[in-house]
Amino acid sequence: QVQLVESGGGLVQPGGSLRLSCEASGFILGIYAMAWYRRAPGKERELVALIGSDRLTEYSDSVKDRFTISRDNIKGTVFLQMYNLKPEDTAVYYCNRHRGGSLNSGPSADWGQGTQVTVSS
Repeated sequence: QVQLVESGGGLVQPGGSLRLSCEASGFILGIYAMAWYRRAPGKERELVALIGSDRLTEYSDSVKDRFTISRDNIKGTVFLQMYNLKPEDTAVYYCNRHRGGSLNSGPSADWGQGTQVTVSS
């Protein structure tokens, strides 16, 4: 049974940093691309960052140069390091196991419960 458990969210001031974690179980993490998505109030869920099984990465333009996605296949965890956070980064952040290992594999139906990130002074 696939399980994805996000953690690390919270309230942070603009310009601050947070590190999100996604603990994955029930499958071999190393053979799948993994992604972070977010859903802001009143908006559609959007892709934030993606890391392939080969560790190649992609980012949305809105977070490029501020966020870093990484993975520890041995520990079964995917991370999202977020720097210079802005109020528009406020959202629920979700982890997703993509359908394959490449960056062009799409999202699966495997989602975590999400972790809230609020950027406010």
